[in-house]
Amino acid sequence: MTGTGLDARVVVERPAFRLDAEVTAAPGEVVAVMGPSGAGKSTLLGALAGLVDLGEGHIRLGDRELDRAPRPRVRTTPSQRGIVLLGQEPRLFPHLTAHENIAFGLRVRGVAKAGALGEADEWLWRVGLDGMGDRRPAELSGGQQQRVALARALATAPAALLLDEPLTSLDTETAADIRALLHHQLAATHTTAIVATHDAVDAVSLASSLVVLEDGRVTQSGPVRHVLASPATRFAAAVAGLNRVVGSIRSGRWVQGPLTLATSGVASAAPEGTEVAAVFRPSSVEIASVAPGTGAISLRVESPSRAGDWTARVTRLEQTPAGVRVRTADPEVAVDVPADTALELGLAPGVIAHLRLAASVVRFVAMP
Repeated sequence: MTGTGLDARVVVERPAFRLDAEVTAAPGEVVAVMGPSGAGKSTLLGALAGLVDLGEGHIRLGDRELDRAPRPRVRTTPSQRGIVLLGQEPRLFPHLTAHENIAFGLRVRGVAKAGALGEADEWLWRVGLDGMGDRRPAELSGGQQQRVALARALATAPAALLLDEPLTSLDTETAADIRALLHHQLAATHTTAIVATHDAVDAVSLASSLVVLEDGRVTQSGPVRHVLASPATRFAAAVAGLNRVVGSIRSGRWVQGPLTLATSGVASAAPEGTEVAAVFRPSSVEIASVAPGTGAISLRVESPSRAGDWTARVTRLEQTPAGVRVRTADPEVAVDVPADTALELGLAPGVIAHLRLAASVVRFVAMP
């Protein structure tokens, strides 16, 4: 099967929210949509599926215009779109077996009973559930149910597949297995797909393009690698696991509060006063020393004497798989340190840290 190209501009008006987003996908392409809670990801997918009415815009799938508003109004019912939406809940029919659930989608599309049952057998094997077709959903784990739901969706050869955070309710190991299955099956079937997710791993492992959606609008889009390497917003930087601090060019240097950095790249050519974002990894920041916090910066902290040295107050500590993430204020910066280092330094909210950042680990990104 081969996916169909998607081209959409979706405008949805609600009392306290407006979604105005464009998304395109080439035939067989997988596009990830990321954004904080409430950004409009589910509303976007609902509109593409025909479950949410357009206020303005259009939705085209291949050479078919599925939706247009306000005039001339075009409206294609969800069942006639050739689009399948798969969400966090598998939504399997509880009274049907896994085999029958998969065959049901094919029967709805007009496949004869014998053919539908035969294809369902093949799909059970493809999603790793061979021999489990006679089990009802209640007899399957959450991950197994999601495999059945995916098989049911792909068996119908949809023109496009919409995935609304389908891995959120699964444990880490099961989610990784389903993610690998998705990657393999989407590639094998050349299915055009839009994946709404909050996890950068989904974007990296499944998609070629990434759309960042914030407050109902697209703040950045492009190849996944480009967006994660040069995030245009603080949210995109957080997704990429990077610090993004906006400063301005002053006397040939980049400055943000107490932090001064030597310029390079776009920053070195920027006019005086231009805003530029400095991007760097939390692990690239060194904590040189700490001292108890007072009403002002503690005098016992070694005084910064060069570009890339500054003092900041620790606001909180967070556990990470590799140790501790230290959050500081003015400017807001994340610093990753091993757990034993955090203990040795006596890091805690309220203490003052002397931080160091080498110029070689900083990239400057022009503001959008």
